[in-house]
Amino acid sequence: MKMVKEMMTYCPKDNKHTLHSVSIYKAGKQRATAVGARRHEEDIHGYGGQKFPKLVRTAKTTKKVVLRLKCKECGTIVPRLGIRLRKLEIAQ
Repeated sequence: MKMVKEMMTYCPKDNKHTLHSVSIYKAGKQRATAVGARRHEEDIHGYGGQKFPKLVRTAKTTKKVVLRLKCKECGTIVPRLGIRLRKLEIAQ
């Protein structure tokens, strides 16, 4: 699916509809030293072994794409949950 590069939508900081630039959100690299990662590693190893069954086959073939909407006036970035689709393309 193709998405527009700029769209008019509501800005919560300006409290009005303004022009926003659209980009696709991409999660950053996860840290191995984060508390949750260390705790999960501890659950997997040691006495008792794997707590939960390892996910072998995923049921879904698509992901929900998160859009980053950046206001052209104030620069506020508002995330918006997109629809479920295989591929999203920002049109030029």
